[in-house]
Amino acid sequence: MESDFVDGIAVSPGITIGKVYLINNQKQEIDKSRIAEDEIQAELNKLSKALSQAEKSLHNIKKQTEERFGPEKAEIFEAHLMFLEDPEFITAIEEEIKENRLRAEAAVSKVVDQYVQLMTQLDDEYILARQADFKDVGGRLIKIIKGEKSNSQKISPNTIIVAKDLTPSDTAQLDSEKVLAFVTAEGSRTSHTSIMARSLGIPAVVGIGIELLERVKNGQEVIVDGTDGKVIIEPAQDTIKHYQNKIEKQQQELERKRKFVHKKAVTIDGFEIKVAGNIGNLSDLDVVLEQGADGVGLFRTEFLYMDREQSPSEEEQFEVYKDVTIKAGDKPVIIRTLDIGGDKELSYMKLPDELNPFLGYRAIRICLDRPNIFKAQLKAILRAANYGQIKIMFPMIAALEELSKAKQQLDLCKEELKVVGKEYNPNIEVGVMIETPAAVMIAEELAREADFFSIGTNDLIQYTIAVDRTNKKVSAMHSPYHPSVLRLINKVVKTAHRQGIPVGMCGEAASEEILIPFLLGIGLGELSMSAVSILSVKEQISKWSRKDALLIAEKVLELGSSKEIKDYLSEVIRKDR
Repeated sequence: MESDFVDGIAVSPGITIGKVYLINNQKQEIDKSRIAEDEIQAELNKLSKALSQAEKSLHNIKKQTEERFGPEKAEIFEAHLMFLEDPEFITAIEEEIKENRLRAEAAVSKVVDQYVQLMTQLDDEYILARQADFKDVGGRLIKIIKGEKSNSQKISPNTIIVAKDLTPSDTAQLDSEKVLAFVTAEGSRTSHTSIMARSLGIPAVVGIGIELLERVKNGQEVIVDGTDGKVIIEPAQDTIKHYQNKIEKQQQELERKRKFVHKKAVTIDGFEIKVAGNIGNLSDLDVVLEQGADGVGLFRTEFLYMDREQSPSEEEQFEVYKDVTIKAGDKPVIIRTLDIGGDKELSYMKLPDELNPFLGYRAIRICLDRPNIFKAQLKAILRAANYGQIKIMFPMIAALEELSKAKQQLDLCKEELKVVGKEYNPNIEVGVMIETPAAVMIAEELAREADFFSIGTNDLIQYTIAVDRTNKKVSAMHSPYHPSVLRLINKVVKTAHRQGIPVGMCGEAASEEILIPFLLGIGLGELSMSAVSILSVKEQISKWSRKDALLIAEKVLELGSSKEIKDYLSEVIRKDR
């Protein structure tokens, strides 16, 4: 028997073998038979009990989500609770029971369908985005009325969750001790499933295609390779053996690397490199610190703004930033201000449709244009900086004027906090994220106005090579090994050193192991990455001297193509280490 391989999007690394459990693959069966008049009160009682039980359940889920993933992830359940408390929604269901003699489950189903249909007709992006939440609430009520178990109660050990997509409540309730991996037909790297899978530290593959749901059955054996984005259905014995060997090898490598948790990243000749972590919430910080990170090199604050009806208040943000800072202790935390636009949207901000969103209204441009949102965040960061080593970083700076205006807003926030008597850190360090060729070319000027640089390679690559990394037709060209990209990075580092400011890297290239000797050779002092890469990078740094790395960097800067550079670095790693 040949193995059935399916490709998807790798969103959380690791390999596991388990049994399929399908979620959301079938529509709920609804009893649409009419009831007698003397049954009306009993159905109304069923509805009332279901509403009460659903509300209690959602409060518990919200609390569990706050504990596991942080308060920002739990905010979505506030909207679910609002639906349950909406008198118009409840009255509409009751009327269906009393006037049309529908059973409680059928009444809920009909009213939810009506609401969803109405939402579909409205030309409002935020309302459209709430359809899934409303269906989630309706499905919960129907399950309670019918006495059905939740998905989390049905899951056995060694389970691979397979679904069209997972609702927030589905994901929040899953037992991470039983669930080995997630696989979804839909989704992206920023979907709920992806974010929570990374937070839980389990493999996940998304965007596998809707036809997958027709090819798998409950109880089937599957292999999930979250590193390479592959799912193997009913694998043959030789395939199972191959992946078991890979799993065993990964475990051995992980055990070997565990010794670096409590070690600094130091080169053979004694140069210490800071290895920090990229986070999106408080729970990400837990994992980063467990891996022995030297701090937070990038706090992606946009996740605080997602899955909610409006932007978070100053107080909400202050509490999150304070908690992160206190938990980080004496380790620095670099907070990037709101970076949306491009491939990251917030429905309630009603951003305009654009032909070229990556070249349009995004990141610092939005913040400077919407000072109320920007100032709320700046004030929260300034106040939280009283509790530890917070630094602030502005994204997508392409002109000196943008940095000047951002700093002016920061100064204004300091004055306003002083007037109202709120404590803050007036001496917070201000950094610039270098993400465009324009920023590289004016690095001298920016360095005179900034306290530090951090190189964001994800965007720097796409703007330098003119490649949309989300476009499957050209995404393969999005390479950190392109000579123009590496020469720009080298220029930024040399400029920062001349101006006497620290420079690090927080893009995905920071975790490319074969690129490490080049980055050491040009003099980068800090690398920041996702938690799963920290130990590998620490180990790689320990194998090199700055002297040897400098010679490698000089050779790389002479080469003329991505292939030449990648082949050379790969050979250096294999041959000498």
